[in-house]
Amino acid sequence: MIQKKLEVIYKPFDKATRVPPGTTLFSAAHWIGLPIDSTCGGRGTCGKCKVQVLEGGAEITTADRKQLRAAELEEGWRLSCQAKVYEDTTVTVPELLRVPKAATMGVNRLVLLDPNVRKVFVELAEPSLTDQRSDTERLRDALTAEGFDMKVELRVLRTLPSVLRDAEFKVTAVLGGDRLIAVEPGDTREESYGVAMDLGTTTVVGTLMNLKTGMAEAVRSTLNGQAPFGADVISRISHGMQGDEAKTELRDAVLRTINTILSELYESAGVGRDRVYELVIVGNATMLHLLLGIDATPISMMPFTPAFTDPLYVPALDAGIDIHAGGYVQTLPVVGAYVGADIVAGIMATGLAREDKMRVFVDVGTNGEIVLGSLKRVLCTAAPAGPAFEGSQIRCGMRATEGAIEGVTLTDHVELQVIGGDIAPRGICGSGLVDTVAQLRLAGLLDAGGKMRSREEAPEHPLSDRLIMVDGVRAFLLAENVYLTQRDVRELQFGKGSIATGIKVLMDVMGVRATDLDEVLLGGSFGSYLNPESAKIIGLVPAVDVDHILSVGNTAGEGAKMALLSFRERQVAFELPDKVEYVELSGRSDFNDSFVSVLQFPELETVQ
Repeated sequence: MIQKKLEVIYKPFDKATRVPPGTTLFSAAHWIGLPIDSTCGGRGTCGKCKVQVLEGGAEITTADRKQLRAAELEEGWRLSCQAKVYEDTTVTVPELLRVPKAATMGVNRLVLLDPNVRKVFVELAEPSLTDQRSDTERLRDALTAEGFDMKVELRVLRTLPSVLRDAEFKVTAVLGGDRLIAVEPGDTREESYGVAMDLGTTTVVGTLMNLKTGMAEAVRSTLNGQAPFGADVISRISHGMQGDEAKTELRDAVLRTINTILSELYESAGVGRDRVYELVIVGNATMLHLLLGIDATPISMMPFTPAFTDPLYVPALDAGIDIHAGGYVQTLPVVGAYVGADIVAGIMATGLAREDKMRVFVDVGTNGEIVLGSLKRVLCTAAPAGPAFEGSQIRCGMRATEGAIEGVTLTDHVELQVIGGDIAPRGICGSGLVDTVAQLRLAGLLDAGGKMRSREEAPEHPLSDRLIMVDGVRAFLLAENVYLTQRDVRELQFGKGSIATGIKVLMDVMGVRATDLDEVLLGGSFGSYLNPESAKIIGLVPAVDVDHILSVGNTAGEGAKMALLSFRERQVAFELPDKVEYVELSGRSDFNDSFVSVLQFPELETVQ
């Protein structure tokens, strides 16, 4: 059952938003891009995020009593990070005491630079007979005065006495939220880094970020080392079912991939691992389970239940990830077994759930994830598209590497775009596959049902000599030894039909038509290279104006960077699963009818 949303109005800006009960005033403000001052990461320790409640109620919390005077409490002042909304509310927000740094990230989103990792330089009073506070108490008192809370673990405690005395009690405390990551001698505030990691089933991308400036220092990507165990998550889960040794193989493979990327990032940027304090990682539920050594078997079976969906904040040492020895790894939440943290990151990066525009976001791949909605309501689902879009199960298919045909234009001759430039084509990748089928439709060599014409059926066509037979199957010759077969067309039809069905089901549930859509966003590595017009011609996306079909790139990686650079954005990510409704396609009686209705290619007059 959908919770009734409550209205919150912020004076003097007259900005309003509607949020589920239990949302804090601080989070609700950030949801609509209204910054409220804070230095403690919304933990109620700095006292800077206070607002005055004019209408509605907000209970007085322990943090309120600690940070605010009695007279302020009487006048309705509350810490916005602690005040939860349970009725329509109006508040006044004081003017910002500082202008926060910001950076443009994601899809033209302005992100306030407030990382979860904070470095605080303190000059401590040395111990004496009249001041016999413990080293921990001494450091905690200094951080409390700066508005920070601190939890100390044994690893840091073991080195604390020597570090403080060698540095003459002039040190920099490194905090990950309220966890004490390290105490460093001297003032090291200018050296603070983190890594955003997109753990894809096929490709892993890591970005080393400067937490002071918000700038990327280095980027590296490589194929996921788990590839030999299967191209898709089900194959990898099946491998893991062979026993603990198989699960260890999967975990070791992906850890080698991640740590190799980290090593290359450090070398490229000239940054030491001891200055990299946090890694935010996103991926689908299966990838996160396999990374952390958690059994993913139940994800592959009805009723598809992961072991966890909540965000995890785990010590890097426990995770086996090579950043600072006291650093932490943050995962983003998972919506469901097949709508993972990478899609949550994509929703963040596109702002889909925070704007009035009605948009559909599609991450096209072996498993096609689809999100539809706006600020008012958001739906999502996952559609098993199969491996065609990755170039797999296609006769001449290949990954998007050197020698792959990535773009096709058919006129009275064949024009090819090949990855690597002026080299001989070796095969077809996903974007080339979609282009080829779309161009065959436009050229009149493929009917709406997906049947390819033979040379005998089109003797006068300028490309008739390209219509060949391969092992008794009709095919179209693109280049020497590279061709598209009739079976390849069928593979694409089933893949695009699955995704198009997912979109149609969500639109039916939402009660919207193609004319109601403001934008169609194509995400993921494949979506970045997909020709929007070709996507429309084959019916992969709804029939909207081609100018409204946008490739938005690696939104998973962008969302991970946003969460790394801003605790505010991270909180948005944590709240997204409560705002997104998951629609399970396999349990719907209308799925088959919808699938059959979109399996054919659209009539050309409807897409031109």
